[in-house]
Amino acid sequence: MTSILRSPQALQLTLALIKPDAVAHPLILEAVHQQILSNKFLIVRMRELLWRKEDCQKFYQEHEDSVVSASREIAAFFPDFSEQRWYEEEEPQLRCGLVCYSPEGGIHYAPRTGGLGPA
Repeated sequence: MTSILRSPQALQLTLALIKPDAVAHPLILEAVHQQILSNKFLIVRMRELLWRKEDCQKFYQEHEDSVVSASREIAAFFPDFSEQRWYEEEEPQLRCGLVCYSPEGGIHYAPRTGGLGPA
């Protein structure tokens, strides 16, 4: 799927966590995924992981709803992700250019960025 996104405002990064109850049921997981896409969110990274109960409790205990908190949480889930590089290189392409979606990878990408999706 390819589309062109034109937005006068900079895109913002959002971390979405899907709880184990939804992941355990493929139809529910697919419905959540489709809901994200139908609301025109761009998925720029995706990762599945299994956490121990203690890790979950620590994460939610430290969680705050702020830009700083979101940056810290994104870094925890995607240690190789550079937020600064994303805002400098990928965000302008996704906001103003051609946007593709890779069903295999489950992410959106701009073909010219050399990102994680197919070129």
